[in-house]
Amino acid sequence: MLRRRRKQGEQAGAVDQAAPEPEVGTEDGHGNEQAPEQAAEREAEPEQAPEAEPDLAPGTGPQPERTRIRDRLSTARGAFSSFMVSVVSRGIDDAAWEELEEALILADAGVATTTALIDRLKEQAKANRVVDAEELMAMLKAQMTQSLQGHDLELSTEGDPAVWLFTGVNGVGKTTTIGKLAAREAQSGRRAVLAAGDTFRAAAAEQLGQWADRAGAELVRGAEGADPSSVIFDAIEHASAAGVPLVMADTAGRLHTRTNLMEELSKIRRVAGKGPGTVTEVLLVIDASTGQNGLAQAQRFTESAELTGVVLTKLDGSAKGGIVMAVQDELGIPVKLVGLGEGISDLAPFDAHEFVEALFSPPLPSSPMTTSA
Repeated sequence: MLRRRRKQGEQAGAVDQAAPEPEVGTEDGHGNEQAPEQAAEREAEPEQAPEAEPDLAPGTGPQPERTRIRDRLSTARGAFSSFMVSVVSRGIDDAAWEELEEALILADAGVATTTALIDRLKEQAKANRVVDAEELMAMLKAQMTQSLQGHDLELSTEGDPAVWLFTGVNGVGKTTTIGKLAAREAQSGRRAVLAAGDTFRAAAAEQLGQWADRAGAELVRGAEGADPSSVIFDAIEHASAAGVPLVMADTAGRLHTRTNLMEELSKIRRVAGKGPGTVTEVLLVIDASTGQNGLAQAQRFTESAELTGVVLTKLDGSAKGGIVMAVQDELGIPVKLVGLGEGISDLAPFDAHEFVEALFSPPLPSSPMTTSA
């Protein structure tokens, strides 16, 4: 595997050729003169080493069996299972509607999404004179499925090369997500360049390099503390020259409440769009266990980087899953991928029908499980 390391001077020159953006300032989160309190904002993202699985040659090897959402979405399933048992045994009454509201909120669907869903369901149930609990369940599932559909969930590869940017707060699994996607693309025969745009954390580039080695991808990285925009721009230029159709760019974790760090993300997005490639995806990686805080993250990040989709990681642990409905219903941003475990095949395309069916399935027997991206 070819691993490219460019000096910061060469990277700065590459950006100069692309009408560079002015620096956001000495408080951009990467410079040597960074204030201590800003450094504290970017706590080291937990390092997640790639799983010990066979190396993946592009276009070779059997495709691993995809993990089902039903097998992992246990927490939310418990809340809906209790609701179903109650409604079936007692029938449709005021208490049943209250229990449904509680189940949705406990599943992290959010108050606004929950209220809108119940209002639509009540109106439909009244219009159709529904009195049977099973019929109401079917109607609820249909409405939930419909609200989660209608989005383009494909990751666009149009471009020469196509560029996918990954962003999010610390510790959500951005680097691991990129590694798993790179491995998946390699299995389908598509080459990729990985851009180590997280120049703040030295371990991030090393971790991404391990994934690049496994996936047969190239890694473009800069010196620690280098301008992330120039590193990503350099990776795009290299991919274009080498005929590699895809660039996946990592970025440093950043708090969505810090204006200067979000401005830096906007700059990365602008500079990436000035190269020979096309930014076709800007994906926000969210830890599903953060609940409604994930919605606040999505709101702020889409203002800075024009998000095209969400990757919801760690859905196999204590996460409740309803954040999927809140993000898509309130922001119109599709959840394109979900992380259901540690293996490469556990990063799965989101399927609305499967997700809703999983919520209403009886809980599986509990078993020890380690969560991951």
